[in-house]
Amino acid sequence: MNIPHISGKKSGQSSHMTRRHLLGAFAASAVTAAPTFSKAASFLRGAGDVRRIAMYSGRTGETINSIYWLEGEYIREALNEVNYFMRDWRIDTATTIDTRTIDIMAASHSLLDISEPYLLLSGYRSPQTNALLRSRSRGVARNSLHMRGQAADLRLKSRSVNQMFRAAMACNAGGVGKYSGSNFVHMDCGVVRNWGS
Repeated sequence: MNIPHISGKKSGQSSHMTRRHLLGAFAASAVTAAPTFSKAASFLRGAGDVRRIAMYSGRTGETINSIYWLEGEYIREALNEVNYFMRDWRIDTATTIDTRTIDIMAASHSLLDISEPYLLLSGYRSPQTNALLRSRSRGVARNSLHMRGQAADLRLKSRSVNQMFRAAMACNAGGVGKYSGSNFVHMDCGVVRNWGS
């Protein structure tokens, strides 16, 4: 995608639009996203000046399709929206989602070359929710990175778990778990590692 260059100004006007105006201008455009990790530097080259995240939640019925990084800077308003969207819906509590995790999610999505938004199964988990889920499944870690806002469990209809897993692994920027039986992929910004079948 070509990002249009904004040029020209009237007398007394700044030549730079505000981030909010640019966010609105690019809201419907497809962009390339890339992680910020040095290990994933190859994804930074050619990434352009815009990063986007698109998700929906079957639990809340909410959707988000937001440019969260523009011209080398994260957009605070957009990150606040992501924080709220990825909240623990069970107790309606949000936390700050680690931008490294958002970058991994966005870069993986870009590598899959699709427009379909992620289905977010789990973002932030409060300690109470994590304990509840641990009581129901042995696959939930006691000190889950979900409780730090550093992980997401995601699904796509148009791509297999294997395809999602390989895209996230290609970022080489955090933990990637493949849960074929439950049809989702875990992505986090922790130590580079992978697991699952």
